[in-house]
Amino acid sequence: MASRKTSHPNRISEDKYSILLPTYNERENLPLIVWLLVKYFGESGYIYEVIIIDDGSPDGTLEVAEQLQKIYGEDKILLRPRAKKLGLGTAYIHGIKHATGNFIIIMDADLSHHPKFIPEFIEKQKEGDYDLVSGTRYRGNGGVYGWDLRRKLISRGANFLTQVLLRPGASDLTGSFRLYKKEVLESLVERCVSKGYVFQMEMIVRARQLNYTIGEVPISFVDRVYGESKLGGNEIVSFVKGLITLFATT
Repeated sequence: MASRKTSHPNRISEDKYSILLPTYNERENLPLIVWLLVKYFGESGYIYEVIIIDDGSPDGTLEVAEQLQKIYGEDKILLRPRAKKLGLGTAYIHGIKHATGNFIIIMDADLSHHPKFIPEFIEKQKEGDYDLVSGTRYRGNGGVYGWDLRRKLISRGANFLTQVLLRPGASDLTGSFRLYKKEVLESLVERCVSKGYVFQMEMIVRARQLNYTIGEVPISFVDRVYGESKLGGNEIVSFVKGLITLFATT
């Protein structure tokens, strides 16, 4: 089956990358992740903007973001807060509306995704004109660090089940470190109905359905440095339900 590609004629140096950072209680992590983003984009020379979407964090994350905006400038750090937690999918929709880049990068703000991999994502995308590039923990020299055996088993088990049931054409479905062509992300978000951890998985499954091309870059995933993990029993149950739903409907 032929893959569908979107095209951008003669646009190489003019490419701009909008990084969407949904946050909730990340005041300790945010200054470092922003500094790293500025560092690696500055070294690589790519044009960028960081869009911080804070969902009413009670720990003062937005106040920290405001200080970062003063340091790095309003052209580089955009604040697009919301009043309360409204979900990851709607955070992306909200961010896309304010993004001026023709490429969108999504990643976690808790330092589990290191910005040093972003230049590799960009090079990979240009290499094959991929519609999306996904970071993978399960190929090449990718890996997970800082997780206990329980979390590793849950992650591996979830990924194995999705591979068997959905055959998505990508090695890491539950990760959330990706680069998209802007119009591709818009198209996928419009179609996705899942919430929580299933959302990222559905994005890849829908991409396969629409014949979008997918590249992969091995990444090292490091458990959050500050704050508490948001993975609990309810999320695991929701994941299983969502997997069954996707299996039945795709």
